[in-house]
Amino acid sequence: MMPCRGSHVREATSIDQMLRTMLGWMLASIGACVLCCTAVFAQGQVIPDPPPNQASTLPPAIVMGFVGGFIAHDNPVHSEVQLAARLRKDYPGGVNVETFENSHGKRAHRKIRELLDTNHDGMLTAEEKQNARIILYGHSWGGSASVNLARALKRDGIPVLLTLQVDSVAMFWRNDTTIPANVAQAINFYQPHGLLRGHHDIRAADTARTHIIGNFRVDYQTSSLSCAEYPWYDRVFVKPHTQIECDPVVWGQVESLIRANLPPVFDSGKSILLPASRSAGKTRQNIRNRSGLAGPSTWH
Repeated sequence: MMPCRGSHVREATSIDQMLRTMLGWMLASIGACVLCCTAVFAQGQVIPDPPPNQASTLPPAIVMGFVGGFIAHDNPVHSEVQLAARLRKDYPGGVNVETFENSHGKRAHRKIRELLDTNHDGMLTAEEKQNARIILYGHSWGGSASVNLARALKRDGIPVLLTLQVDSVAMFWRNDTTIPANVAQAINFYQPHGLLRGHHDIRAADTARTHIIGNFRVDYQTSSLSCAEYPWYDRVFVKPHTQIECDPVVWGQVESLIRANLPPVFDSGKSILLPASRSAGKTRQNIRNRSGLAGPSTWH
């Protein structure tokens, strides 16, 4: 028996109507959802932002330099100030760089505590202390001031990444040869001649916690380094002590070590500028290879 042709037409029409009905219901539902979301946004109810990056709560890396003698903290003639200026230029964010007179150690101490206090409650938590990334450097009394500040930070329970002393001269009988145990690494540059001369041997209070990169002797007996921009009395009465302060070789190594402990720098082309030295071992070899830095050197 042949099927009725009209029944097939009716079935096809029924299925088509059912599909059209379902499609219309889906479109109506989507439209209602869009209208609802629009109404919510119009009332100011927006989707909350994702939780902030944990790194944004970290304090900046801190680099503090101390000038020697009675020099102003911003005197551009001196290598300590010039180094700070270069670092500020290359690290416009994420690194706090400042210089201080050697007599202003307490002021520098307060500044460090302010920078570490990321929640601004006037107190430092254990986490805020352990997040510290601090580098201290200085020449003459400034070298002594950097060690004294590291010692004050130890009393606070705050770690220090690195101290760098250049011809360090003790301030008022303070001990700047023993590096406190909160310092991870320390280095000393000195010269042995003249009325003012730096300590030739720094030591770790706790060798298990502090690595002494080295004590480097620099000899200017036959050097032609003139330091022409420095005052005449410095060049006459404390000539070698002044020469080590204006020696670009010494301060180039100081800068390399500091940069090795800071975040990478990005140039305008967004390419990474890596620090000149990435390890203490490479730094030691670089220093040995520079003609201005002669032995004997003591390694710890």
